[in-house]
Amino acid sequence: MKEIEKYIKPYDANFTTMVPTGFVIFMRTCKIWQFIRFIVINIKMLIVVRKSH
Repeated sequence: MKEIEKYIKPYDANFTTMVPTGFVIFMRTCKIWQFIRFIVINIKMLIVVRKSH
């Protein structure tokens, strides 16, 4: 492990965060898409709860 760590530079260009694309920003801010995701997640939760009881 020490051999690998020797070559890692913490502030190198490979360690930058991803910048969201325009489509990703749109999907994160679109109220209609958020509502659809809310419904889907709630349905999944209901299925899990129903299986446990």
